[in-house]
Amino acid sequence: MLLLRMKLIISPILLVLICVHVAVGVFNPYPKIKTLPIPESAGKPLILTPLIESGKIAEARKESRVLPLFGDRGIESYSGYFTVNKNFNSNLFFWFFPSQGSISDDPVILWLQGGPGASSLYGLFEEHGPFIVDKSGSKLLPRKYSWIKQHNVIYIDNPVGTGYSFTDGGYAKNETAVGNDLYSAVIQFFKLFPELQSNPFFVTGESYAGKYVPALSYTIHTKNPNSTIKINLNGLAMGNGLSDPLHMLKYADYVYQLGLIDSNTCNQLHVQEDLGQKYMENKQWAKAYEVFEDILAKIGGLTGFSSYYNYLYANGESFGGDFSSYIQQSHVREAIHVGNAEFHDDRTVGRNLMEDFMQSVKPWIEELLEHYRVLVYNGQLDIIVAYPLTVSYLNTLHWSSAAEYKIASRFPWHVGKDIAGYVKTAGNLTEVLVRDAGHMVPSDQPKWALDLIGRFTSNKPFH
Repeated sequence: MLLLRMKLIISPILLVLICVHVAVGVFNPYPKIKTLPIPESAGKPLILTPLIESGKIAEARKESRVLPLFGDRGIESYSGYFTVNKNFNSNLFFWFFPSQGSISDDPVILWLQGGPGASSLYGLFEEHGPFIVDKSGSKLLPRKYSWIKQHNVIYIDNPVGTGYSFTDGGYAKNETAVGNDLYSAVIQFFKLFPELQSNPFFVTGESYAGKYVPALSYTIHTKNPNSTIKINLNGLAMGNGLSDPLHMLKYADYVYQLGLIDSNTCNQLHVQEDLGQKYMENKQWAKAYEVFEDILAKIGGLTGFSSYYNYLYANGESFGGDFSSYIQQSHVREAIHVGNAEFHDDRTVGRNLMEDFMQSVKPWIEELLEHYRVLVYNGQLDIIVAYPLTVSYLNTLHWSSAAEYKIASRFPWHVGKDIAGYVKTAGNLTEVLVRDAGHMVPSDQPKWALDLIGRFTSNKPFH
């Protein structure tokens, strides 16, 4: 970060590269995963697309069944790869868990991690999948509040180049590319599991998935009318999602109100925020990105914070077992059909999306709100995508129930005797604050998060 503030004469290209490298790391809330050597005995990745295209669905299903893992308690699941761009050998890795309730009736949820460039296996093992990795990193333990209790859940490493997904240079540069790749994968998924095509389908995710989720949902919305396979999109849910940087990346007042900076610093940050907004309005994305990074660097330097994802933890939260080492073991690689594919966590995906970072997907959300239910939820303790900043952008949306949203009453949401948060609804929009949670709500409040997603997908009221 000091490099960005040094008064040196640096070429514009080098400056952009430095900015991209640092800022991508600043925003990505997920722990850096160490890539381990690939075991020779791991085999090859299971690419299911050729079998699907040739109509060999039964064979593809059989091949994709995940092999038994120590501690998995016989939970049924399927995994493998969908080729989404043959020109670049782009393949998205998925891991699917049928519902433990009614497979034929329960909704299908797709979960997308943010980053950009974070593996959705984080969501599986650290947030709401059926199991966690024990402290030794050698076996699985059951999760009490797993989303598969009442949903069919798909985890996809997205965009290509994230986690176990891979590509030969076909990295996404914008959300249109992200949406198209995911759409191809979802279509192939429903060919592989045709009995689920009529189930309600929900696109969900957190953090930078505040862009991925609308990107896929909008792609489905536009392609469904002319598609042979109709995806039964019912809604989308975004947790602490970055969707509209123009109205969301304004930290000065919020951090001041938390007592983390003084009024002088607040005024200085206002000047930088105005500059960043000017750059965004002029579509000078790289310059806007640089201002954003400098704002966070200044906040970090003055507060001593190295993490912006839960203001109760200045240096970040600690997590459970080491799932990153677990998923790279030879027998696990073989079981989930990734074979000798490299696990990616080198920020390449984020660098390719640098121009995308400061751009908004607000127009897509406005269109989607007219047709589908939308859940926007935030953890109370987050800084990087703070609740007031999310509300700020929601208040700028132009849609048929915009006026209703601005005057809607806010109600407590209870889970048992606990006040889990506060809810406001208008038209197709449900806005929720989750108490005592940071950037990763399901990790901080798993019981409440399960209630949250269950109410949304079943369209049950919160009060």
